[in-house]
Amino acid sequence: MKKYFLGALVVLIIFLTFRYCENRDAERDRLEESTALIQQQIKNVGKLVVTEGTFAQVYTYKDTEKRFFDVLPARKRALIIVNAKATVAYDLSKLQTEVDVENKTVHIKYIPKEEINIYPDIKYYDITQDYLNQFTAADYNKIKTRINKSIREKVEKSSLKSNAENRLISELQKIYILTNTLGWTLTYNEQEFGTSIEEMQELKL
Repeated sequence: MKKYFLGALVVLIIFLTFRYCENRDAERDRLEESTALIQQQIKNVGKLVVTEGTFAQVYTYKDTEKRFFDVLPARKRALIIVNAKATVAYDLSKLQTEVDVENKTVHIKYIPKEEINIYPDIKYYDITQDYLNQFTAADYNKIKTRINKSIREKVEKSSLKSNAENRLISELQKIYILTNTLGWTLTYNEQEFGTSIEEMQELKL
């Protein structure tokens, strides 16, 4: 009877040891699967987040030069109509993250600054120019530079940048939802992401 009891105890210990190792391996597999899934999700949202806006503007360009000892004026003038597309973007391929597998935490280490790009469609009308003061390539480059500067200032004052930030938060929230579902934590600037957009907005940027 004693031998039977000892034999059963040995079998039970072997069985429990086997189940423990099996469960530990399963937990490791789940952890590795979760890590891979989170890393893949971060890669998926690492795309350009773009907000676009259009701007229309009418400009008048005038230039007068004095010729012959500042006696004879030479003028040139143009009416310019601009339809510009402006984009505000975050290149999330530059997003830097650190995955802490042991503590099941994803740390966002760096969020890139927004990028503002201007694509003007410039059309010239009512061009008048004197023989001694005609339009040159330098004039057209100067006009384009001034237009880009003007449109950029309008973008800064518009809602495009805030819309782009909201899009960015929406993309980051996708990572948060996934990490939260899998029992992980997402942090930025050593602060844990909240459960609402409002809380996430307080952490930015």
